[in-house]
Amino acid sequence: MNKPFQWDDYSDQPAQLKDRAFKKKMRKKQLLSLLFTYLSGMLFLPLTLFALPFVKRKEIDSKDFFCIGVDFERETQETLTLIDELNTSRVLVRLKLWEMEKLEQLSSFLEKIPHKKITLKILQDRENIEDATLLHTNLEQIFSTLQNRVDIFEIGSTINRAKWGFFSVGEYLHFYKVAYDLQQTQFQNITLIGSGVIDFEYHYTFHTLFNRAKIHYNGVSALLYVDRRGAPENTQLGFTLSDKIAWLSTLTWLSPKTEHKLHITETNWPITATAPYAPTSETECVDEESYANFMLRYHFLAFASQQVDTLSWHQLIAPGYGLIDNRDRIKKRTAFESYKFMVATLSSAQFLRLDIKRGYYILQCWVDEQLLQIHWSLSDTTLKNEEFFKVFDKNGNKLTSETLTISAAPTYIYITKAVGEKINCI
Repeated sequence: MNKPFQWDDYSDQPAQLKDRAFKKKMRKKQLLSLLFTYLSGMLFLPLTLFALPFVKRKEIDSKDFFCIGVDFERETQETLTLIDELNTSRVLVRLKLWEMEKLEQLSSFLEKIPHKKITLKILQDRENIEDATLLHTNLEQIFSTLQNRVDIFEIGSTINRAKWGFFSVGEYLHFYKVAYDLQQTQFQNITLIGSGVIDFEYHYTFHTLFNRAKIHYNGVSALLYVDRRGAPENTQLGFTLSDKIAWLSTLTWLSPKTEHKLHITETNWPITATAPYAPTSETECVDEESYANFMLRYHFLAFASQQVDTLSWHQLIAPGYGLIDNRDRIKKRTAFESYKFMVATLSSAQFLRLDIKRGYYILQCWVDEQLLQIHWSLSDTTLKNEEFFKVFDKNGNKLTSETLTISAAPTYIYITKAVGEKINCI
């Protein structure tokens, strides 16, 4: 990255942009676009809430739902082994436009996982944002090299944070249009997703989806973090994670600029005592048990929405926020086993319903001709382990005690088909 933009190798993101005069100057240039973002957000975004009850759930392909983010340069052989062990059908990788010399290395890596569907997140820099000719050349090379290996190309990321290079949605729309024009003229078979707004800042999303630009998305991407709120069930401005997904899905359905597909291409929680690898301050960090529990519950809530087509966990190997800590050696965190068991259990699941009562959650699915209930509770409670239960903890260990403690750690309970029909849970 060119100055004043610097990359932080510890947290895998740009360093804070500390030059306030530069930021002020750049934002002043984008004043009209910024005004439209905020004014349209204030005037029209609240109106879209009225459409929430009318947006129907889709039938999400559970096998395609789970996606794991990986760094193709990090612990390469170990990464390949771990990808196979997790057995997700999808893998997300990132390519930096300022490191085009690594394109062949990425291509070689992808050839080693031919059975996986690939989402490629293309990360921007100021040079490519400002030079449309350079961007065209780089994207043309990427599409030509990877069009037969990449299932989804995500164009740009984190567009509402200046340290990532964009200073307005207007700049992003020009950036995305280069990719869209290439798709229309040379690469009609590729899939492009965009928007790439991070966090619950839907006025930016609204501007990317409602504008006069001659573009179209094959789906909407979002980096829907909720880590600063703690647990995924916690609210922000009165909205839970489920509410945020419903609203984002509504924007996707209402917009004439996109197909009705929603991809969460990045989310995680930072882990305590991992500085400088944690991407946030210690205040937002959680212990490893909470990390695993929050990760599972985020996936369960997103899956229960039946609006999220794919969900990418960021990421496999990262000391500050990954399933694997590689500071001294490859060390699997508890969350690795939790993620692995979740994928193995739900990759063929048919969603039935989500019940919530006083902080007690039951996700019900049909799996391998059995009724599966996943229970968790925001305050500990007990449940009798019935003779027709087959119970596993979040890591896949069988539980046989007479009484089950239902807590923040999800519990998987299989119920025989006959009993399921009798108690009318389906």
